[in-house]
Amino acid sequence: MKFSFVRTRTALAGVLVLALLGGCATGPNADPRDPLEPFNRSIYSFNEGVDRAVLKPVAQVYNDALPSPVRTGVRNFFNNLADAWTAVNAVLQLRGQAAVESFFRVQVNTVFGLGGLIDIASDADIPRHREDFGKTLGRWGVPTGPYLVLPLLGPSTIRDTAALPVDTWGNPVSHLDDHGARYGLYGLRIIDARAQLLRASNVLEEAALDKYSFTRDIYLQLRGAKDYNGQAEDPDAQPAPARAQ
Repeated sequence: MKFSFVRTRTALAGVLVLALLGGCATGPNADPRDPLEPFNRSIYSFNEGVDRAVLKPVAQVYNDALPSPVRTGVRNFFNNLADAWTAVNAVLQLRGQAAVESFFRVQVNTVFGLGGLIDIASDADIPRHREDFGKTLGRWGVPTGPYLVLPLLGPSTIRDTAALPVDTWGNPVSHLDDHGARYGLYGLRIIDARAQLLRASNVLEEAALDKYSFTRDIYLQLRGAKDYNGQAEDPDAQPAPARAQ
C-alpha cells in the first residue's frame, strides 16, 4: 500500500525505542551522548557487514558503469526533491530566507533544469539549505536524546528516529502509486548516496581509527548535538522562536 514504507519505519522506530527503555549499558568511560554504545556497536557491525557484502560493491559498479554527467544528474534530481522538503521545514522553523531560497531552487531547477537533473540554481548562486523534520523538532526545543544506530539506515538519534516517518512522508517518491517506480527510486537513491561516500570510506578504512566513534562524532557534530540533553541543537541556528505563554 501507499504508506507501507512509512508504517515500516514507524514500526522500526517503536522497536528501537522499546530497546532503549529496556536499559542502558553504561560504564566509567561511557560517552554521555551514547549510553547504548554496546547495542549501537552491534548494529554498526551488522550494517558494516551489509555494506561490505552488498552496498559498496554495487556502488563501485554504479560508479564504473555510469559516466560522471549521468551520476551528477541523478544526484541533482534527488537534491531537488530534498530542497522541496527543506522549504517546508524552513517554513515550520520560521526561517524565511531559507524557505524562500529553497522554494526558488526547486522552481528554477524543475522548470529550467529538466525536472531537477541540472542544478541551475547553484549556478545562479541560490544557496542550498539542508533541513528535515528532526531539525525542525530541535528548532522547537525537542532534545536529540541518545545517539542511536539504526539497522541499515545508520547513524541517528532518538529525536531523528522519531522524525523518520514524517521525513519519509515528505519525500515525494513515497507518494508514487507505482510500487516498482517507488522502490526503484529508493534503491537508486541509496546506491547514489553510497557511491558519493566511496572515497571517504576508503580513507577511513585505511586510517588507524575507531570507525564507530569517528562516525558517531561526525554525525552528532553535523546534527548539532553537543550533549545528551540536546543543547546547541543547531550550530548555525538563530535563537528558537519564543513560545506562547
